[in-house]
Amino acid sequence: MILSIVAIVVGLVLLVWSADRFVDGAVGVAQFFGMSTFLIGMVIVGFGTSAPEMVVSVLSALNNTPQLALGNAYGSNIANIALILGVTALIIPVVVQKQAMSRDIPILIAMTVLTVFLLIDGNVSRMDGIVLLLAFVAIMAFNIMSELRQKRKRKKSAAADDLDSEYGSAEKVSIVRSSLLLLMGLLLLIVSSRMLVWGAVNVAQALGVSDLLIGLTIVAVGTSLPELASSIAAARRGENDLAVGNVIGSNIFNTLVVVGLASVIAPIQAADPEVMSRDVPIMSALTLFLFLICIPVKKKNGKRVSGFGRIGGALFLSLYVAYLVLLGIQTV
Repeated sequence: MILSIVAIVVGLVLLVWSADRFVDGAVGVAQFFGMSTFLIGMVIVGFGTSAPEMVVSVLSALNNTPQLALGNAYGSNIANIALILGVTALIIPVVVQKQAMSRDIPILIAMTVLTVFLLIDGNVSRMDGIVLLLAFVAIMAFNIMSELRQKRKRKKSAAADDLDSEYGSAEKVSIVRSSLLLLMGLLLLIVSSRMLVWGAVNVAQALGVSDLLIGLTIVAVGTSLPELASSIAAARRGENDLAVGNVIGSNIFNTLVVVGLASVIAPIQAADPEVMSRDVPIMSALTLFLFLICIPVKKKNGKRVSGFGRIGGALFLSLYVAYLVLLGIQTV
């Protein structure tokens, strides 16, 4: 019991500390390469924090239980939107840039539609997995080329001082230090979240809490702790793009790579009916709702702003709680 409590305290402290270092490293890398923090959040933060889901899904496929990859990936996507963006919006209003509204969220919706189409027969064949992986490669290539084009336009249209003030000066940023902070932060995020979950599960079991309740609360939230911690740290520092990019990138990675890799290793036959009737529709609805709630509205100063504040965050959190309740009802 004492060891478990120590694990909770140490894990929580490490989680907070490593999330700050992770965000520092991500921002530093973005400044060094002159990239937007949104792209770095989407590619590095989003994919990096989804690494545990990928490992679990690959191991599941190797153990001949690739069906677990679907529940793992789609459950994580639901938590990313409803839980992580919900908590983030309670700390600081979530502001979505025009590029995300016109390109990245629609891409996420399109990939969700592709997933639903491939799952119509209840199977994800090896060819389906290859299609998902190729779609991921195409999206990444498109995003990187688009960012490079934007970078060239910024260089032509903005003075050097203006460019530095918005994206930072590459000369002032140590790429070695930023990369080390990024990698160290990611590693400690994953380790500390696992430590925290392990301690919390042991304490809950010692107090007589049912395994069902533990699974629906501690374990469910615990798998999203790296994304949650990094998004909160980014929000606290005003790096809103990093938090939004994290969620979009993580969901694209889960939808295409996590499921794609698992099905390439071991084709998914007869997907879990509950995942098909519950998780896929909820994930799809939340993805569409994210786009709708972020539709630009005109403010008093005449500017049009995309995003949502505390009310939207509370709504997302309420939806996540409702999802957990539904899980509990169906599991009993």
